[in-house]
Amino acid sequence: MDQISFFDKVYEVVRQIPYGRVSTYGAIAESLGTKGSSRMVGYAMNASGTANPPVPAHRVVNRQGLLTGKKSFATNSLMEEMLKSEGVEVKDDQVVNFNELFWNPLNQ
Repeated sequence: MDQISFFDKVYEVVRQIPYGRVSTYGAIAESLGTKGSSRMVGYAMNASGTANPPVPAHRVVNRQGLLTGKKSFATNSLMEEMLKSEGVEVKDDQVVNFNELFWNPLNQ
C-alpha cells in the first residue's frame, strides 16, 4: 500500500474548501489529526503551486482571517485578487466576515 505524504493529505483537504469560503492552517492540521502542525500546513501551501490537480491555496488563511500566505503567490496581491474573484471581501489583508466564511473540515 502506498503511503500518502502529509502534503498530499493537506492538499486533499484544501481541495474540499468550497468556492467563496476559507479555512485555516490550524483547522486543516486538526482535521488530519495533527493539531500542532499548522506550520507544516503552511509549508504545504507554499509548495502547492505544482500540485496536480491544482490546490486552491488562496482559501487558506490564519486563525484570524489574515492573508499570511500572500507572499507565496506570484504577486503580493494575487491571493487577495483570487479571493475577491470568489466574492470574498478582503480589507487590510484580512477576510471580512471571517467567522461566516470559515469552513471547518471537521464539520463537513
